[in-house]
Amino acid sequence: MLKLIEVNEENWMDFRSLQLGDEQTGFLDSPLGILARGYVYRRCRAKVIGIANDATAVGLALVKDLDEEPACYDLQQFMIDRRFQGHGFGTEALGLILAELEREKKYDCVEVCVKKQDAAALRVYEKLGFTDTGYIDEDAPDCRNLMFYFPPKAEQ
Repeated sequence: MLKLIEVNEENWMDFRSLQLGDEQTGFLDSPLGILARGYVYRRCRAKVIGIANDATAVGLALVKDLDEEPACYDLQQFMIDRRFQGHGFGTEALGLILAELEREKKYDCVEVCVKKQDAAALRVYEKLGFTDTGYIDEDAPDCRNLMFYFPPKAEQ
């Protein structure tokens, strides 16, 4: 059963040993780099999220607060170990992450920047409802900026 777990001093080595697929090199940071980013962005409420299938580490994500416009959750990194790709873990894990952020509801949306050449990642994001904003970051002109909006809460 897929679940999200806190990465901590007891399990971080399990996540450090995850591996990117060859086609992902250049699109994502290494697992160690993702863990380091979590530390560097700690003042932005960065959260490194472990993805596990039962007791086996299968992926890693990094979400941080982005308080500038548009204020949103910034999904900085999201990866599934190359040995576990193609089994639906990416789609399921991203759905779990979105559900957790929606429960927290600090922001109304989640932003992610994806390399235009990363067709597999773009399919996963679009399958779950991310849409292209059309924004082109001058620091990352080879990326598509995608946004996911949480549905408004029903009036009580």
